[in-house]
Amino acid sequence: MSEIQKEIQRRRTFAIISHPDAGKTTLTEKLLLYGGALRLAGSVKSRKAKQHAVSDWMELEKQRGISVTSSVLQFEYQGNKINILDTPGHQDFSEDTYRTLMAADSAVMLIDAAKGVEEQTKKLFHVCRQRGIPIFTFINKMDRQGKEPLDLLDELEKVLNIKSYPMNWPIGRGSEFKGIYERATAKIELFTGSGHGATIVPTQTGDLTDPAIVGAINEQVYQLLKDDLELLDLAGDEFDSELVARGELTPVFFGSALTNFGVEAFLNSFIKMAPAPHEKNSSAGIIKPEQPEFSGFVFKIQANMDPAHRDRLAFVRICSGVFHRGMMVKHVPTGKVIRLAQSKQFMAQDASTVDEAYPGDIIGIFDPGIFRIGDTITEKSNFTFEPIPKFPPELFARVHLRDAMKRKQFVKGIEQLTNEGAVQRFRYPDIGLESPVLGAVGVLQFEVLEYRLTHEYGVDISIEHLPYSLARWAVGENLTARSLKSMDNLVLLDDDDNYVVLFRNQWAFNWEAERHKEVTYLENPPLRGAATTAAGA
Repeated sequence: MSEIQKEIQRRRTFAIISHPDAGKTTLTEKLLLYGGALRLAGSVKSRKAKQHAVSDWMELEKQRGISVTSSVLQFEYQGNKINILDTPGHQDFSEDTYRTLMAADSAVMLIDAAKGVEEQTKKLFHVCRQRGIPIFTFINKMDRQGKEPLDLLDELEKVLNIKSYPMNWPIGRGSEFKGIYERATAKIELFTGSGHGATIVPTQTGDLTDPAIVGAINEQVYQLLKDDLELLDLAGDEFDSELVARGELTPVFFGSALTNFGVEAFLNSFIKMAPAPHEKNSSAGIIKPEQPEFSGFVFKIQANMDPAHRDRLAFVRICSGVFHRGMMVKHVPTGKVIRLAQSKQFMAQDASTVDEAYPGDIIGIFDPGIFRIGDTITEKSNFTFEPIPKFPPELFARVHLRDAMKRKQFVKGIEQLTNEGAVQRFRYPDIGLESPVLGAVGVLQFEVLEYRLTHEYGVDISIEHLPYSLARWAVGENLTARSLKSMDNLVLLDDDDNYVVLFRNQWAFNWEAERHKEVTYLENPPLRGAATTAAGA
């Protein structure tokens, strides 16, 4: 096996997805704790505490106790290189999560034991299924009263239409939750710590015949465990690693991220089962990770991670070849050749210089202002990886600058934040970038935009919400703003000079589309570089 193949095989790059408040950032924190990357885990629930979750690096996240942007966390564990992509749980930031999933080889789906499969989880699950990536399930908060484990497995299969196989089984529920039973080894792990979760919890191991183990379990809990295991052996699905690899069967783990119960067992099993980086589709066909030519794609752009330096980083998922700091690469969309002199790897906002990286790794490279989400970089070839689609916005607002003296900072802030994908920017054909119209999937995106413009760029703005709920990109011959305009719509241009028409509702759109058969309306913008831009723009 070559050196690059060895490096590929020891990498695990995965995203964690869940509904808000299922405990996703807490689980991420505990994986870092057990992986040796942290000595003390922070809690996002303790909003007034000085210790915050490492993955929540933005000040707004620390104040609210929520994740509003994806973060990258990297560490070594048992000879493996782990790349965790922690995603926002809030539905207003689904687009950021979707982009992040494009960079992942597998996903960990977190389920709240009391609430089961929730709406946002369904949406994110279907994105994973469309991509065909393996999905591992961690049923969290077993230390609280919740649904029965068998009912939760049934819900996974009925609501998400995926087979499940419990890798372990909870011993007790709620306040009686004492440990887990490992099905493959028939071993029991009891948790003997206080369960505060800031440090690694002590455990006691044995099996169902061990008197010390049996004596430490409530008789009723012991009998329930034996009954459950008998049912699982009789009626449960068989474990099939091929189905897991295709995303058709999900291995299920039970535990409590807050108290650390079951986290280490999950991490150890996951590392063994999760896939190493695999091939990617491109315009030139399949790109295998072991191919010698370096290639990757930008899935995230982030400005001002370090407020002292006002940096702007493009996060690149490496797909093939070996990255070397200082190497010359081609920015495929523009054809420009650039040197990757500044390259970072991350523990959230804490970055360290990386000299070498392999397929599956996530690196941050300095962005001089040319990168956009979805861009492909290679050593010399012109192929492109699969495009990262945008979500059509459903909320729209015009942004006004209160102090004209701050125009330069305002334009820079809007430019950088829209390039990050925080919101989508549109402009009036005859006005330009003054008072741009911004589109968002959720209202919280506007709040984050206003917060960041104020605190990172020193700009005071007002937001004027507009009465439109649907955007369509107009494609056709000889289109003009005048030919597309009507009493009930708003005609704008996007950053690629494509016409975007905003409608008040579906009925208004249907009426307009019926009147203009010569126009094709698209739900998503044409691919960058497509010949559909506004005439004369």
